[in-house]
Amino acid sequence: MFKKILVANRGEIARRVMCTCLEMGIETTAVYSEADSVALHVLSADRAVCLGNSEPAESYLNIDKIIAAAKEARAEAVHPGYGFLSENPSFAERCEKEGLVFVGPPSRVIRELGDKTSARRIAIGAKVPVIPGMDRAASDPEELAAEAAAIGFPVLIKAAAGGGGKGMRVVSAPGELKEACVSASGEAKSAFGDGAIYLEKYLERPRHIEFQILSDTHGNHVHLFERECSIQRRHQKIIEETPSPVMTAELRKTMGEAATAMARAAGYVGAGTVEFLLDRDGCFYFLEVNTRLQVEHPVTEMTLGIDLVRLQLEIAAGGKLPFEQDKLFQRGHAIECRVYAEDPANGFFPSPGLIEYLREPSGPGVRVDSGIYEGFTVPVEYDPILSKLIVHAETREAAVERMLRALREYMVLGVQTPIPFLADVMGSEAFGAGMTYTDFIETHFAGWAPAAADLDLACAAYIVNDIAGGRAASPKQGPETAGLGPWMTLGPWGR
Repeated sequence: MFKKILVANRGEIARRVMCTCLEMGIETTAVYSEADSVALHVLSADRAVCLGNSEPAESYLNIDKIIAAAKEARAEAVHPGYGFLSENPSFAERCEKEGLVFVGPPSRVIRELGDKTSARRIAIGAKVPVIPGMDRAASDPEELAAEAAAIGFPVLIKAAAGGGGKGMRVVSAPGELKEACVSASGEAKSAFGDGAIYLEKYLERPRHIEFQILSDTHGNHVHLFERECSIQRRHQKIIEETPSPVMTAELRKTMGEAATAMARAAGYVGAGTVEFLLDRDGCFYFLEVNTRLQVEHPVTEMTLGIDLVRLQLEIAAGGKLPFEQDKLFQRGHAIECRVYAEDPANGFFPSPGLIEYLREPSGPGVRVDSGIYEGFTVPVEYDPILSKLIVHAETREAAVERMLRALREYMVLGVQTPIPFLADVMGSEAFGAGMTYTDFIETHFAGWAPAAADLDLACAAYIVNDIAGGRAASPKQGPETAGLGPWMTLGPWGR
């Protein structure tokens, strides 16, 4: 096993990786930009190397600087987390050439699966169902118009490289196509350095279901069951759960076999995710492969009792999978809510700034993967994710109740967060019934606004807490120095 690794990321995922490394006795090196000099992942590492100014191209996306930092730290391996360079084949290839183990699939696999059109060809070869669409990228307006006519409107424009909803547009009529293609290509170029786009048939009201896969260097492949990821805003997931409320044993078996067939056909190694769309008739179609750890991986960990980061490291060190498919069983139900610094009442617009007060939930079956602390300033330059709140319980109904309790206990002041919005989603009749489609937010929460009473009570509690000198301890203080304000004494006031 490795003795030293460099974590080429920031925020909650960098800290998540470091937690497992600490348990395994692996020394960690953090990298950071000037904007992150006192970030939690920097404070959590054994050592840290500054990459430069806050611009991503000069820090977290700068391959030369990260490789130099790994060499300076004498790291044996690099864990990319997710986002930034995690799915960049050039970064993985550079690690390979420099004698560093890249904790993920080989660069060849990342390159082939990272190009969505190439991934579609691999899926077709593995007899995995794919959405009708193009198997190559294009830029010529006439060619795209001809393809759209052949596919049939509505169509979905997608970036050939990257994901996360960047470069994605729905086009309902021929007259909208040209402008949408230009816009999508420009956004893809800005996000991924590659403006290539292609078209797929747009499926109306599907479910977004993904399967966690795990493969070793000895040719063994398993899936770790599904995650329902249909609740999204701007094509970005905000709530995930497992098992999916719509899943049957037969459908799970068929989709799981398709996921492992995809992994086998691609020569996959490490942890990854095969994503599908499930239509209203129960037919599923390959969407893409994410060649990295997913943001929502904790729900899989909670229901299987495993540590995916540990497994990633063991596989990267040459180990074999510790289990076979027929030995894997889920227990209970898990839900994850992503907590961002953003304003759900203002189109989920980013809300960077100083975290004035923070109180995280706890209790049985509650987990918080966090990258923040009270007094930390959320920078404007990066993805505004603050933390992930995960709960586990014996049934879906019990998990929803536990999540509602945890959200009511979760207090973040100083920046806007979607916590009240997430609580309303959790408590909604549609979510309780498992009616989770990709248009869930637009259908049920398009005009959402926070309850005025909750805002007034939050402000009053904050002022009283401030006057009482009851602010919580900073990371350099012990919990015994924190005062007792109304957050600690008033109980579940947000109920």
